[in-house]
Amino acid sequence: MKKTHVVLLIVLAAAVAVIFSRFSDFSTYETFASAAQEPQKAIKVVGILDRSQPVVHDPKKDTEKYSFHVTDKKGETHEVIYVGSKSLYDIEKSENIVMTGKMDGQVFRCSDVQLKCPSKYKDKEQLAQQS
Repeated sequence: MKKTHVVLLIVLAAAVAVIFSRFSDFSTYETFASAAQEPQKAIKVVGILDRSQPVVHDPKKDTEKYSFHVTDKKGETHEVIYVGSKSLYDIEKSENIVMTGKMDGQVFRCSDVQLKCPSKYKDKEQLAQQS
């Protein structure tokens, strides 16, 4: 092999390693407890909406602010405050909520919310299994 080929292979391997290390943090979901341990770090938490608590959104006061409660996979429930341009009008229909943010005391302040809604094919799958 020529020296240039060896150098190119090393540079390519380094680039691949950097890419994997940058995106490896986004592959796992954390809990509120782990977010509280690292309050300065933005963490992805997955949970379900606590339907016993109200979803607070007053578009007259602040069109981009939502407040709601989420229970994470360990069963811990916290208030979540989301301020952003994405509307959360279907939050009550969601199966899971994936939030990226930081703990601020007992409140999880998130900058991004993804709603995982039930599949429209779920009923068809259940009917097929019953047949």
